[in-house]
Amino acid sequence: MSITVAVVGAGSWATALAVQLARNGHDVKMWARSNKLAEEINTGRENKKYLPGIKIPDNISCSTDLEKVIDGVGTVLYGVPSHAFRDVFNKTYPLLSSDATVINVAKGIEESTLKRMSEVFEEETSPGDVERYVTLSGPSHAEEVARDIPTAVVVASRDQKRAEYVQDLFMSSSMRVYTNPDVVGVELGGALKNIIALGTGIADGLGFGDNTKAALMTRGLAEITRLGKAMGAFPFTFAGLAGVGDLIVTCTSMHSRNRRAGIEIGKGKSLEEAVESVRMVVEGVRTTRAAKKLAALHSVEMPITEQTYNVLFEGYSAREAVMELMGRDSKPEIEEIVTANWLT
Repeated sequence: MSITVAVVGAGSWATALAVQLARNGHDVKMWARSNKLAEEINTGRENKKYLPGIKIPDNISCSTDLEKVIDGVGTVLYGVPSHAFRDVFNKTYPLLSSDATVINVAKGIEESTLKRMSEVFEEETSPGDVERYVTLSGPSHAEEVARDIPTAVVVASRDQKRAEYVQDLFMSSSMRVYTNPDVVGVELGGALKNIIALGTGIADGLGFGDNTKAALMTRGLAEITRLGKAMGAFPFTFAGLAGVGDLIVTCTSMHSRNRRAGIEIGKGKSLEEAVESVRMVVEGVRTTRAAKKLAALHSVEMPITEQTYNVLFEGYSAREAVMELMGRDSKPEIEEIVTANWLT
């Protein structure tokens, strides 16, 4: 069944998902901040700045008028950066129909409040509205989704029927969509892996090898899981697409903004220079600051996050941070097994 979907945002990921929806036969109304970008999408059928080389299907239209895009639409996808989500959502909430399904695809934590995006949504809406919220995450580069390359993602919601509805919207021969009721875990996995991608990028920039990358990814997953568990997530979520899946793709691909920024830092550039070279939002920078505060708040040890923070914000050299990680006290790999005496 074909429906109309509003997509708020016109960056690379929002555009790629709009293309995916259009390929599935849905009509898509996009919102862009820039008149120039909206005109380029409508007439040139391309988003040259954020997704060059991808033809925009004819059943996608773009406007700078939020009311025109959202009015009367029952499914609204927010594809704006996490730090902008609250502001953009507040502007659009009065325009939403009372039962509209809200899909959020930002992977981040609001730095000023340490809130996940579903918590921001809950704060800004009426009681019970959180059931309308669905988050989409998993290992999915915009450049590959737009090119129809086989991809698997996960959608999470407190309302299983909403999750299944969004699953059906995106499911195709090239996109496999799973559902998961663990909104906390799916959101945290999508946000925190960006920190580890910065770290692995830094290691790459220093000229280290695959051994280093594998160690950072594996131990990074361990600290993501520790914090997630402390915040109420289901630990096995981090063994799935929103956890290890997204971690792998973000830490190993040159499509990853966070990895690319990390590489430049490892080569000696400042944080500002590295972010400027990427020319798009690097979510992991803000998330590193937020995660460090969350780790302290929940008394969770996150050594890779801490050292990434030190490099980004405390003037540590990248090589010094790696040596700090390597020089930590010895310990068992899986402390829970030892603590529970599973081996005796």
